Amino acid sequence: MSYFPRRHFLKMALTGSTAMVLANRAIAQAISLSDVGAAIIGIDTATIFVAREIVTLDPDQPTAQAVAIVNDRVLASGTLEEVQVLIGDRPHDLDRTFEDHVIVPGFIAQHDHPILAGLTMSSLILSIEDWDLPDGNATALEDKDDFMTRLAKAESELSDPSEPLLTWGYHAAFYGPLTRSDLDSISGERPIFAWARSCHEFVLNSAALSKAGVTKELVGSWSESEQSQSNFEDGHFWEQGLFAVLPNIAPMIANPDKFRSGLLTMRDYMHAKGVTFGNEPGGILAKPIQDAVNAVMSAPSMPFRWTFIPDGKSLVATYENDADVIQQTKALVDWYGGMTSMVPDSVKLFSDGAIYSLAIQLRDPPIGDYHGEWMMDKDAFERAFSVYWDAGYQIHVHVNGDAGLDRVLNTLEDNLLRNPRFDHRTVIVHFAVSAPDQVDRIRRLGAIVSANPYYVTALSDRYGETGLGSDRADQMVRLGDLDRAGVSWSLHSDMPMAPGDPLFLMWSAVNRVTSSGRVAGGNQKVSAEEALRGVTINAAYSHHLEDELGSIEPGKLANFTILEENPLAVDPMAIKDIVVWGTVMEGRVQKVGEVSVDEARLNNGVIPSQSEFAKQALNHALSVVHNHL
Repeated sequence: MSYFPRRHFLKMALTGSTAMVLANRAIAQAISLSDVGAAIIGIDTATIFVAREIVTLDPDQPTAQAVAIVNDRVLASGTLEEVQVLIGDRPHDLDRTFEDHVIVPGFIAQHDHPILAGLTMSSLILSIEDWDLPDGNATALEDKDDFMTRLAKAESELSDPSEPLLTWGYHAAFYGPLTRSDLDSISGERPIFAWARSCHEFVLNSAALSKAGVTKELVGSWSESEQSQSNFEDGHFWEQGLFAVLPNIAPMIANPDKFRSGLLTMRDYMHAKGVTFGNEPGGILAKPIQDAVNAVMSAPSMPFRWTFIPDGKSLVATYENDADVIQQTKALVDWYGGMTSMVPDSVKLFSDGAIYSLAIQLRDPPIGDYHGEWMMDKDAFERAFSVYWDAGYQIHVHVNGDAGLDRVLNTLEDNLLRNPRFDHRTVIVHFAVSAPDQVDRIRRLGAIVSANPYYVTALSDRYGETGLGSDRADQMVRLGDLDRAGVSWSLHSDMPMAPGDPLFLMWSAVNRVTSSGRVAGGNQKVSAEEALRGVTINAAYSHHLEDELGSIEPGKLANFTILEENPLAVDPMAIKDIVVWGTVMEGRVQKVGEVSVDEARLNNGVIPSQSEFAKQALNHALSVVHNHL
């Protein structure tokens, strides 16, 4: 049954005198009187939650004080008296746990990377921004001296002198170059690995090089491009040099125990930020790694569901026959279970490079020595787009530059003319640099946008000086223009490229305040309500899930985020500081800090060696990075 008739059936049923027994999901989808009668026989107990305020995002009833649920579904909302009248004699419990709190629709992590997040979150975080983690706050670095002091302190607190130390987050553009000799001054015995904030380069100390068997002779045996992107004397490896050194260093920095620990940290971090549903676009193509992810993320105790979108770029490159591409894409559904699943008929493709390295394709030349990159050759991109388009897939495309966006929109238009489709919802992902004419074209072609507002916060100041210039830098992520054009847009963090915190994303979109404290592109600000929609109902819409998630309405899943303040009522600059009490996920109340640990035990495949596991895990993470940076 379609979204419109089912939703309106429920609302009409709830306003009638016999509605109380008709509002459960089985009745809402019933197609005969016998089905209705069968559903009435057993009536489950309802729960009524009362709150200081409920922001529903239901256009028919934007606010409420009480919401009733049955099992995992919303039954009704309104004042307590209205909800009690609607329920009538139905058995119910009255729960006042949230009577001093604000309930909003459950936050949706529209686009994040748990593998990469798991690896980075399991390291010592010394970065350009604060990371508010379950086991403590990792505050932003002040300068290189601060990095060296904090790294030395962490090293001194490790008892085993041979235990490797991995740190993540250093950014040379902020703090200056980091070299092997810097790390050697911390320890000459302990292997130390510094993983850059961009995630696409490593610096190793001498002990790490020695233990990993990385010698000058080994580097000399690599290809010309691998050698050109390596500096043995400085212990610095980036891009192809990083992939070349990967087999040697992986076992020391990505063992299964640390990987699982990182996933648990990621799980608890995102739950603490109010996430009730998430998605990884460009999902894993190494089954042992997916099995390891499932061991944490498929568990019944997982506080949110997680979905994966296949990596169409890799699949198209692997299979020459178009039919095989679709067959192999669909076969990935068997890799998931429990609280993880594959998004059906959805795929991720790539246009140009990423904003962090300014490897983006621009209409007008960049300022400085920057070079745009295409993440897929034009022929490969157009083939992939048409293969998945003709199979009826929703296509999510990573794109950051305005010339990169031209390629996406040209390809979309060509396919619409060749094979018209209604409601295709092609997603423009990231949306860093664009032009006003492209916003109108996005609307006309029926595309939607998933944007990262953190680009403005983190990068506008620096890119105003180099790379983009002040106008392009300040107009990045032009949400205001999208809003005025009537284009549907959502927000994402690309965790760990930005903190996976929906309230922080809202704050960034509403205020557009940069790291220096100024406002960049005030004309692109959006309202708090639109920003809330960006992490709820619009995020659900971007995954064809608006019938199930994103607002508090009869018939939808009972997914709520519980806050101490209303993000639509506080000072806009205070949005990011609102405390998250916890969540309700499909009717299950989950306070922050009280999620249990259990195992999904879905790993029925062959368990790889620790060395092979490490290589596969880092290969996937760095492939994600390579497509972003």
